Amino acid sequence: MDVESVRWLQSDDGQRVLALAAALDEPDPLRAHTALERATPGTPSDRLAVALTQAELRVRAEDKFGDLAGSMYFTPDGLEQATRLSVATHRAARLNAFGATTVVDLGCGNGGDLIAFARAGITAAGVDLDPVRVEVATANLAALGLGGAVQVADALDVDHTPFDVAFCDPARRSGRGRTFSPDAWTPPWSFAEALLARDACVKTTPGIPHEVIPAGVEAEWVSDHGEVKEAALWGGRLATAGRRATVIGDGGLATLTEEDDPGADVTPLARFLYEPDGAVIRAGLVTAVAAGVGGGLLDRHIAYVTAEAPFRSPFARSYEILETLPHREKQLRAALHERGIGRLTIKKRGVDVVPDQLRKRLALTGDEEATIVLTRVDGHGTCLLVRPF
Repeated sequence: MDVESVRWLQSDDGQRVLALAAALDEPDPLRAHTALERATPGTPSDRLAVALTQAELRVRAEDKFGDLAGSMYFTPDGLEQATRLSVATHRAARLNAFGATTVVDLGCGNGGDLIAFARAGITAAGVDLDPVRVEVATANLAALGLGGAVQVADALDVDHTPFDVAFCDPARRSGRGRTFSPDAWTPPWSFAEALLARDACVKTTPGIPHEVIPAGVEAEWVSDHGEVKEAALWGGRLATAGRRATVIGDGGLATLTEEDDPGADVTPLARFLYEPDGAVIRAGLVTAVAAGVGGGLLDRHIAYVTAEAPFRSPFARSYEILETLPHREKQLRAALHERGIGRLTIKKRGVDVVPDQLRKRLALTGDEEATIVLTRVDGHGTCLLVRPF
């Protein structure tokens, strides 16, 4: 897709063809192209391809942008890197709480974060090296009736000091695909580090090592409905903690920091098992969950918590431990067959097991459904039969 294609999509003709493409119920690309060609005689083949691709991207974008996706425009790589709307909305809320009225997005991509900033009432400006992404971001703001300015520019050359906050989401892809080397990001990690010396936020991968996070910078791991989506680094006066885990779910948002973590010890297996959210684990706050449920760790090096009392926590999935089963495969198979179990959910931590392969080897045929947890309890291999609650 090029700049002219984005502009055509916004024209009356482009909107008509795009609507027809979206209405097609044809999974085969060649047949879909032929059907759209018949429905729009005279439309160039490359325009048909653009409309079909855009219709497909909008469907894929629903997972991130919900109802807004049907009015938005995307590039494939821009959609892949785009922040989920719920996460971007949380970030914008933090800027509102800080009192920011202006923000510059240094590498705005398709404009997902710009949309969240604008919806929060913050005056937002975006820059990107790619003219197509700039055109798409501009189109998205217009399609949603939001203010904001976007232009082609190199983030390294932009004077961001007039803005209350600078935001940067470095591109983590190169010509050879996704790159895990911060120095290969665009802009590079060195730029992000310098940016974090002031009031700024840098979105990064959830797997960022704790040791590379600059001193005085808050690292916030964010999960949405159990999936860790990003680590956001907050610099300057925006930093309000050292490590933070934020979880977003149907019930709203909850957050946990190192100030909520008095620590916890390894304790004997109790009646209930707690599986901390991935954001909690990434933030190194598993012991905060243990303290919160009045329990302890199953093992010093494994992110499972056990306690005698039942709790519902936004920071962990909760299970009742029904019994301890044999850990070795032959004996485990016999125990599961004896209980008539045929459908089995296998959870594991700290053990060398591939759940799908184990499930096939167990060859269960019963009518009952169950969940087992394969892990270590104070260093010893253990299998727990559990029930979610």
